[in-house]
Amino acid sequence: MFEMLLNPKRAERHPAEMFLVGLVYASLSILLVRWIFAKDIVLSNYSGILIVTFTVMFSLPFMYYAIKNEEQKDLETSGFMRLLLEHRRALLMFMWLFMGFIVAYSFWSILFSGSGILDAQVSVYCQINRPSQSAFQNCLEQYGVGGFKKTTGFITSKEKVFMIFANNIYVLIFTLLFSLIFGAGAIFILAWNASVIAAAVGIFTQSNLKNLPLGLARYLIHGIPEIAAYFIGALAGGILSVAIIRRDMAKGKFWDIMQDSLNLIILAVVMLLIAALIEVFVTPVLF
Repeated sequence: MFEMLLNPKRAERHPAEMFLVGLVYASLSILLVRWIFAKDIVLSNYSGILIVTFTVMFSLPFMYYAIKNEEQKDLETSGFMRLLLEHRRALLMFMWLFMGFIVAYSFWSILFSGSGILDAQVSVYCQINRPSQSAFQNCLEQYGVGGFKKTTGFITSKEKVFMIFANNIYVLIFTLLFSLIFGAGAIFILAWNASVIAAAVGIFTQSNLKNLPLGLARYLIHGIPEIAAYFIGALAGGILSVAIIRRDMAKGKFWDIMQDSLNLIILAVVMLLIAALIEVFVTPVLF
């Protein structure tokens, strides 16, 4: 049903509409998990994974057709800059969708604070910010029940930039692999990252809805270029995946598609470096 309601070509003309779609998809996912699995002794412990899974299920048809349309542009367009301009609407469309995920996840995680719906994401937050074993355990105890204390840096700024950049490259590689193996598969990585950001927003806001705008601003300053890089990587892998499926390898255009995909990956890496620098040197100054 959803693939019939959403037309990627229409969405490209009105990319901001995807924000509402993201809100609906993420909200439905959380409410369904709360309704169906909240009283299940086993599955309730995996709410964070189930929420992302439902979001992916809602998004897959749209992502597949959108990436398929973008691959067609590669066949019809030559030149990296012209191609990038062709893809810009799709990137905006994906970014608005992702923003909808973040806002909805953040809102419901604060509203359902203490219910454990994003416990898995909180664990990832602690792993990133408190990597040592003792600090990680303390972090889980701190935030697992909704407590809040402002974290402090545990390494030098240069080391932190390197660690964040390396972690982001790791995520980019998985995004590429997921999108290459299954063109729209990268949506799982991206929805997961949206839920992790939402968990961080919930921690920062001390589970207070009044602080939600400030929390979103704190993480989106560096989150927007970071997630844009992931979407560029997903687009590169997805375009290549569709080209292989459609057997464009036998045509002369395949190598042009390969070159364009590599250019997109390089752009994604540069954006991840910029995002890491912003996260370490700009965000702490502002917040």
